[in-house]
Amino acid sequence: MKVYISADMEGITGLVDAEDVQPPGRDYERGRVMMTEDVNAAIRGAYAAGATAVLVNDAHGPMRNLLPDQLDPRATLIKGRPKPMGMIEGLDDSYDAVLCVGFHARAGILGVLSHSFMGHEIEDIWLDDQVTGEIGLFEATAAAYGVPLVLLTGDDTACAEAVAWNDRIHTVPVKYAKDRFAAQLVPVAEARAAIESGAASALRSVPTVAAAADRRTLTVRWQSASVASHLTAIPGVTRHDDRTVTVTDDMLQLYRLFNLYLRVASAVTSNPPYC
Repeated sequence: MKVYISADMEGITGLVDAEDVQPPGRDYERGRVMMTEDVNAAIRGAYAAGATAVLVNDAHGPMRNLLPDQLDPRATLIKGRPKPMGMIEGLDDSYDAVLCVGFHARAGILGVLSHSFMGHEIEDIWLDDQVTGEIGLFEATAAAYGVPLVLLTGDDTACAEAVAWNDRIHTVPVKYAKDRFAAQLVPVAEARAAIESGAASALRSVPTVAAAADRRTLTVRWQSASVASHLTAIPGVTRHDDRTVTVTDDMLQLYRLFNLYLRVASAVTSNPPYC
């Protein structure tokens, strides 16, 4: 059983503020340790359930957050950016399941450090007619490979978003949002134990997902009309209004294209992707 782990940071145990998750924040280095240990808990659970290989993709911000020397040595790590598939780099149809560790709610939801990919730059995302954020796009892209997303860890709002998107996803809340930069924390040892047992449980009952090449429509509303204007230079991208662009393609190509969107938006706004 091959298991793929995408590791974000905002939904990691104990972290609630930009100082925890963005370099050179005063608590960022401690946040890296916390992130690595949450991922290690998921790796332990994967192997307890019979995994034969685990690939971890560092999916947050600079994508250089996880500490390789402290990561469970049974796992392989993808680190750094840019990556053509960003938060889902390295995933293909040879994997049996996806685990999302440390994820957060979409923009506009009152969750811990909630946003969609680029902090304040993206206002809303729709896949077809369904509003989404990182969780929904990630799940849909994995499903297009025929690989089910079986576990997500993060705050309670991220967990609720995942279940609303696909009620077969197991979730482990490691904190409960009080506001965007405040949460009631699950004790660290308890949270790690829950991640480990949650991963093992999810991987013992992996659903079957049929890979699909259906054409779907991705719509993104940006804060900046300038970003939307620049994106129309990409073939197939049309502008719905001054700040909203739309494109239709198969899901895998949409995710590749969306990662190109982020690089264009970063250049236009001089604001690095925050993921």
